[in-house]
Amino acid sequence: MRAFFLSMLFMSGLTAVSSAQDVIKLWPDDAIPNAIAGARITEASATDANGILRISNVSVPTLTAYMPAKEKMSGAAVMICPGGGYSILAASHEGSDVARWFNEMGIAAFVLKYRLPNPDIMTNQQEVPLLDAMQGMTLIRQNASRYGIDPSRIGVMGFSAGGHLASTLSTHYHRGPKASELAKPNFAILMYPVVTFGEKAHTGSRDKLLGKLNTSPEQVAYYSNELQVSNLTPPTFLVHSEDDKAVPVENSINYYLACLKNGVPAEMHLYPAGGHGYGLRTAKFGSLNKWPDACKAWLTSLGLSK
Repeated sequence: MRAFFLSMLFMSGLTAVSSAQDVIKLWPDDAIPNAIAGARITEASATDANGILRISNVSVPTLTAYMPAKEKMSGAAVMICPGGGYSILAASHEGSDVARWFNEMGIAAFVLKYRLPNPDIMTNQQEVPLLDAMQGMTLIRQNASRYGIDPSRIGVMGFSAGGHLASTLSTHYHRGPKASELAKPNFAILMYPVVTFGEKAHTGSRDKLLGKLNTSPEQVAYYSNELQVSNLTPPTFLVHSEDDKAVPVENSINYYLACLKNGVPAEMHLYPAGGHGYGLRTAKFGSLNKWPDACKAWLTSLGLSK
């Protein structure tokens, strides 16, 4: 029955839109988990001076599908989690732009518009982004045949705080009351990710997800994903700049070392310059401009791209 429900929800989302990309609601309007009944917030979006689309106040999470031409399809897919410190979603340069880059390689891409932690409209705010990510991955896998996707070749990609969400999905999909193998990514790509909530934390992301008050050491450790890597964590590709002043490079290094310790295949690329939040906009940063080529080679080595 659950599989049937998910399929019907997915199909209703497809028929509800007429845009070039399919936009799929993750949950029925009256059954969004952790939502406070009657609480309302107005979603907002704006493009800043750098051409970055910023979405805030998300209360209805969605997936937007970007499909490659049929003759180019490799059968692989990726769910993309934009960053934004759990305060906004950088939905273009860490979302739709990257989705189209994947399409060039024959890989289907789904941009996740996940709910941002907000105690005014939800309970247990720290659970909510992961619930949305797990549901997104589950819906893609449940409906893989509809999109010509191999359900064993679906990964996750995340940028900054979206990298925290992607690494949380990679290390927590099998934990808690909502644990599900359907939510497991087969591979992960982490771009300048927030990983730890400990010493090298991006405190803005930590405070937004967990709240500033009454956060226990156990909760901090639970969401410090370098501590949660196991032999069940999927193969992972990491990119970080050594001069990143927002999210220290140790976030990626420690996750990589945890993968090695647990026998998880991992590849990491560190670059001397680039700062934070660049996405594919790397032309002015010297060697960083090569990270997309390195990622493509990694995907090819896993048999995921054409």
